[in-house]
Amino acid sequence: MSSESILSVLTEDLLVRINDKLNDELDRKTWRLVCKEFLRVESLARKTLRVLRVEYLSVLLRKYSNIDTLDLSVCPCIDDGMVSLLLSGESEGWALWKLKSLNLGRATGLKFSAMEMLIRACPFLERLDVSYCCGFGDREAAAISCAGGLRELKMDKCLGVSDVGLAKIAVRCGRLERLSLKWCMEISDLGIDLLCKKCPELKHLDVSYLKVTSESLRSIASLPKLEVLAMVACPLVDDFGLQFLENACPLLQEIDVSRCDCLSSSSLISVIRGHSGLRQISAAYCFSELSPAVLHYLKDLKNMSTIIINGACVSDTVFMTMSRYCRSLAEIGLSKCIGVTNMGIIQLVSGCINLKILSLICCHSITDAAISAIADSCRNLVCLKLESCNMITEKGVEQLGSHCSLLEELDVTDCSGINDRGLECLSRCSRLVCLKLGLCANISDKGLFYIASDCSKLHELDLYRTGIGDDGLAALSSGCKKLKKLNLSYCNNITDRGIKLLGYLEELSDVELRGLGKITSVGLTAFAAKCKTLADLDLKHCWNIDDKGFWALAYYSQNLRQINLSYCNISDMALCMMMGNLTRLQDAKLVLLKNVTVAGFELALRACCVRIKKVKLNASLRFMLTEEILGILHARGCIIRWD
Repeated sequence: MSSESILSVLTEDLLVRINDKLNDELDRKTWRLVCKEFLRVESLARKTLRVLRVEYLSVLLRKYSNIDTLDLSVCPCIDDGMVSLLLSGESEGWALWKLKSLNLGRATGLKFSAMEMLIRACPFLERLDVSYCCGFGDREAAAISCAGGLRELKMDKCLGVSDVGLAKIAVRCGRLERLSLKWCMEISDLGIDLLCKKCPELKHLDVSYLKVTSESLRSIASLPKLEVLAMVACPLVDDFGLQFLENACPLLQEIDVSRCDCLSSSSLISVIRGHSGLRQISAAYCFSELSPAVLHYLKDLKNMSTIIINGACVSDTVFMTMSRYCRSLAEIGLSKCIGVTNMGIIQLVSGCINLKILSLICCHSITDAAISAIADSCRNLVCLKLESCNMITEKGVEQLGSHCSLLEELDVTDCSGINDRGLECLSRCSRLVCLKLGLCANISDKGLFYIASDCSKLHELDLYRTGIGDDGLAALSSGCKKLKKLNLSYCNNITDRGIKLLGYLEELSDVELRGLGKITSVGLTAFAAKCKTLADLDLKHCWNIDDKGFWALAYYSQNLRQINLSYCNISDMALCMMMGNLTRLQDAKLVLLKNVTVAGFELALRACCVRIKKVKLNASLRFMLTEEILGILHARGCIIRWD
């Protein structure tokens, strides 16, 4: 049967349903390349659009006219001029009209007038993200308030927004259900009080890193539908404040008071006592120890699934209580806790057999005995973090490989007892997606071969300062085709041959090659020519790469968003070419480039000043660069970090 006759049987409705079943982006790409009809159907059915290059924005909006979600957070050069141009087109305006979700994260070039025009062009907008727009202030907040139908708003690190701006949003966006105000340092108790009065529908509220006091908790207690409250690192909130929640917020399910220095563990009693349906408590680095009274009340939380107490002083009694009364726990965070022993962990997992996530970072007393107990009891374990647990050996890892077939993430960074035999056992965990082996000095290419042979689903692999060489990378390039993030920093056995092989990993986007003194421009050029998806590259201390390698990056790596060139032997001309040609570059670290002159830095910064959002430079350049270029960068919202 010909392909034409097959297509005649498939109706548009059926093709749309098939298209909707394709979740993987590469599968969707392959689908739309089959024929023009599949491409047309994909264009009609697409609901979400993430734009990577601003020059294609208008074309894409005309092509995908039915989208309801638009993400511009990784798109540089979103400014007032671009918005005006965008709104001048009839087709683009129609596409925006239908939007329900808009992500403008890090759009530092947008000001209040363009923001207002954009918001008014999206009358059905329900979700808006303007996180890390550090220059946003009360005028921009007033523009956001024009979206009266907003239900979700993220304003993390909008440093200029004060109580005045928040008040405008609260008054005009009374249907808000989710609001995040992290690092909005100008907001005080007054703003939170008005917000709680005007937005009674709030279900999710994040006031982390604000200088609010316990008075804000008095206001928050009036929210009848609140389910999630995050108030990380609020240093002025004390035990008295949490008492306001005891007989309030009856639907509260999750609370995060991590790093709130003025709280004691006893303050949790008020929260627990008034909310038997509580599912998650996060109190990391908050208090020195759990009081016996808190443990007594834990037994009332029958639905508790997550408890994070990183940094606390614990004992075997704590684990015995959890094991007996918190059998529904799926996640426990014990990172850097003092007093974690083998016996305590054995007691814990004997009752908490449904654990899926367990963090034991820096619990130095843990040995293979505890790991064996975890593996034997927690067969549904998905994530295990064991960084700096130096007493673990291949025997413990062997138990994980034998019993934890569902394991997806494992962190054994700085576990010196892990060797090639351990990796062979670990390779039985074929569902692994993330594996961190940094500072495991006893692993080699042989061990990596086992992982590459059986763990084909790996997305992230950390091999920082290990003995891995070119043969190991050869195994990875053929066995782990889905790798997206790879850390090879200070793996001194790697040469150009290994770097060339990385080019066969077609999905690789984030690569750290810091301190690889044996790689040259030859290897980097071959890698850049093949790896088109590269978005984040660290070449710090790669001193054997010369201008030819950097020219290759400028030509081939058009998708780069972040790069670290510190301590590299790059010249004025090569730096200017890179900063000018890489049109998506937003973050560059350019410290101690000994072959680059002040004039070279000036020209390079001018070449990218329209789109660059972060740049790290030598502190001495602060007084050498012209006021003009520094003023331009500041006006564009670029953050300069002086080293």
